[in-house]
Amino acid sequence: MGKLFVISGASGVGKGTVLGKMTAKRGDLLFSLSATTRAPRPEDIPGVTYDFVTREKFMEMVDEDAFAEYDIHLSACYGTPRAQMEEKQTRGHVLLDIEPKGAFQVRERYPEVTLIFIKPPSMEELERRLRTRPDTTLTEEKIRERLERATWEMAQSGKYDYVVVNDDADRCADEILKIISDKEHEE
Repeated sequence: MGKLFVISGASGVGKGTVLGKMTAKRGDLLFSLSATTRAPRPEDIPGVTYDFVTREKFMEMVDEDAFAEYDIHLSACYGTPRAQMEEKQTRGHVLLDIEPKGAFQVRERYPEVTLIFIKPPSMEELERRLRTRPDTTLTEEKIRERLERATWEMAQSGKYDYVVVNDDADRCADEILKIISDKEHEE
């Protein structure tokens, strides 16, 4: 049975890059697919980036206790379906890329989970990364919102088992892979 690892970090911290480097080095790491009610973006691949569902279907899943964690917003809902996550865990270690609120929900249901928080080297660097992203939908208002949220998320990092600074994506990926390797040998 594989182990569960939650990876969290503020928007712009480089989670996607780090996770990509990790899975390139270790093909046995499996991603848990999140369900969402948001509309697919051009780069999204249904069933690969997200499982896109209607709000009605999402709420049915909430009522059926089908999520390991979930978050409901006015604009969109996100959640990790338990069945697919637990099935993947029978095949290997499972990575969940979720925000702190969801991470703490997972910890309540699965106390053995390892929580890893990726921090930027500084708030200034995080802002620089957000401003230089190729994402053309990031308005000044959205950048400010993400920076405010990042401040709250980083304040939650003390509740995580590990905090890793992403000052270099390769080094950060290697540090998280070391944590995973160490956890494999714990019993």
